[in-house]
Amino acid sequence: MKTVGVIGLGNMGRGMALSAVRGGYRVLGFDAAPGVAEKLQAEGVEARASIAAIAADVDVLILSLPTSAIVEDVVLGQGGVAQSGNPGLIVVDTTTADPNSTKKVAAALAECKIGFVDGPVSGGPKGAATATMTMVLGGSDADVAAVEPILAVISAKRVHVGPVGAGHVTKIINNMLTGVHLLAASEAVRAAEANGVDPEKLVEALNGGSGRNSATLTNYPTWIFNDTFNSGFTMKLMRKDVRLAMALLDSVHASAPIAKESGRLWAASEASIGDAEDFNRIVQFIESK
Repeated sequence: MKTVGVIGLGNMGRGMALSAVRGGYRVLGFDAAPGVAEKLQAEGVEARASIAAIAADVDVLILSLPTSAIVEDVVLGQGGVAQSGNPGLIVVDTTTADPNSTKKVAAALAECKIGFVDGPVSGGPKGAATATMTMVLGGSDADVAAVEPILAVISAKRVHVGPVGAGHVTKIINNMLTGVHLLAASEAVRAAEANGVDPEKLVEALNGGSGRNSATLTNYPTWIFNDTFNSGFTMKLMRKDVRLAMALLDSVHASAPIAKESGRLWAASEASIGDAEDFNRIVQFIESK
């Protein structure tokens, strides 16, 4: 498998495409926004003008898209991957997506003899650009093994967690925990500050103890304390992921009061924190009484 396609050349897709170029692959790119793919040609990515044009000419096709609805349109729509891809093609969907939609897409592709691996990613735009992401993979052993060489050049760690859909379940749960951690850490910081403790010293102490979590280890030091709020991941995307997590919990009638309260707060934040804001802005959210 020497030719790789990337559909969706935003913050994450662009980094993955360029990492694949550096790894020695021929890389074709497509993005629905005019001119986006063409801007990467100087860096080795060959622009294609349509989904059909890219799907018909690659061995592995990586999707980096915002939602399950867009994935379904790209794969199952007129001129989409199911119609245009050749038998033996394997699609790797890095979108944080609804597992039920994922299974639907995978089943449709299987009828066309096209493989599917759900491979959502963690690490943000920096991880995509530096090939230091972690990927959680859902798919058959054969399909995962077939795409391992290309995934090895765009990521640092890969965990095969189960069959198709398992990757997206795992990623949704990961993002659910990220949402909980940010809200809990923000409460801890406010409580400490109100009691005269320097928030940065608090986080330094927590990171040496059992209270550390993703928010204290990464989010506060990297994007919050320095007031940059430029992680590259928006409130809109995080609220979408939290909604997926709530639907996942509801689908199995899970007892998850802490996670569900977190979901309620993330939804409530929409009234005061805009969709385009960085998702770390949630630490500034205080619900009106």
